[in-house]
Amino acid sequence: MSDINRRSVMLGGALAVGTGAAVLSGVRPAKAGETVEWRMQALWGGGTTPQLFEEKFVERVAELTDGNFKIKLFADGQLVPSAQAFDAVRSGAFEMMKTFDGYAAGKIPSFGFTSTVPFGFPESDQYEAWFYEMGGLEMAREAYQPAGLTYVAPTVYGEEPIHSKFPIRSLSDMKGKKGRFVGLASSVMADFGVAVSPLPTSEVYSALDKGLIDFADRGDLQANYEQGLAEVAKYIVLPGVHQPTTATSYVANSGAYNKLPEQYKAVLAVAAREISSSLRQHIVVANAEYLAKFRETGVEVLTLDQDDIVKGRGQAVESWRKATKGDDLATRILDSQMSFMRQLGLLA
Repeated sequence: MSDINRRSVMLGGALAVGTGAAVLSGVRPAKAGETVEWRMQALWGGGTTPQLFEEKFVERVAELTDGNFKIKLFADGQLVPSAQAFDAVRSGAFEMMKTFDGYAAGKIPSFGFTSTVPFGFPESDQYEAWFYEMGGLEMAREAYQPAGLTYVAPTVYGEEPIHSKFPIRSLSDMKGKKGRFVGLASSVMADFGVAVSPLPTSEVYSALDKGLIDFADRGDLQANYEQGLAEVAKYIVLPGVHQPTTATSYVANSGAYNKLPEQYKAVLAVAAREISSSLRQHIVVANAEYLAKFRETGVEVLTLDQDDIVKGRGQAVESWRKATKGDDLATRILDSQMSFMRQLGLLA
């Protein structure tokens, strides 16, 4: 990338995340003695497509600071088991993680709504707009602040499909069946009559293969194809109403984050938003390719009726309210999201 293009990207990104005028002139290298080295554990296994984009993230951070801000990237479980990453970053064992807030939604209700909204925003740009234009980013940071953690930025992308061992042609077909869901989706789908099993991602293939579950959420189409789900589930159901849009998040130890030069904070935000856009575009292209691959193996792709989805969204409102557990911040987040959905014509 040329110096001119690099400055243009920085200017556009800084404007997008609302950084100050001093940053808009370009991110300068840290002064002598301000070299920073962090460690970050991601959600993904080594060599997977999402992990390759995390590699691009840390490379971009280094590039925009002339190599002075170095983040050493680790795959899921390399530093600590994924379930322990929250506490590890909180304690300062390492400085940053890539996480899915929904995993902790049972303890912190706000996290259910900053990771995905079942039956909610059907377009990634709508969900990302909520973060950057409707105050969502500030509320996500408020949710993490008591734990001594700083929410840096989301990575927003599209739906995750449902893989099923039987044909699902309407929402009512799921009732009484066993399904794997996590986060807010687990409680919402339970209210739709699903017998929910919140299995780890690593166990989805074997659970489908053994008939322990009838259908499952797992990941994006490419990842699911690469993990062999075509062998154990002969139906794909779209759109993925349980997770129509998705946000994973960069989260840092607040002590480490607050010690960063302001330029480096801006670099994290800019690089994160670049990766959000580039991963989303990659998935758009990959989805078409991998749907064709699934079909070639004999998998049937089923599409839910839009009227059924709209009806389901109205029913999900009650589930959303229940999932806030009366928590003030979770309620404010949901109220904000529902207000935006009404503006978009998604809710009456």
